[in-house]
Amino acid sequence: MAEYTIKRPLKRPPIHPGEVVREDVLPALSLSISEAARRLRVSRQQLHRVLACTHPVSTEMALRLGKLAGNGPGLWIRMRQNYDV
Repeated sequence: MAEYTIKRPLKRPPIHPGEVVREDVLPALSLSISEAARRLRVSRQQLHRVLACTHPVSTEMALRLGKLAGNGPGLWIRMRQNYDV
């Protein structure tokens, strides 16, 4: 996946990275939560907390998500930072 920057300010609030994984990444890769947890090498409960937007995406999780999605950890870390601000 190619990454690009947006040059104009967005008029919507930042989205939690877990929501992007839940709504876009897992369906695009045809993965269940259990299979995604196995591939990420995390527990189902830990992945579920991220997908439910109740747990932040750590740097380690960003590395794992970047590898799974094929877009690197930078995108996930920036999404987390924007959401936190």
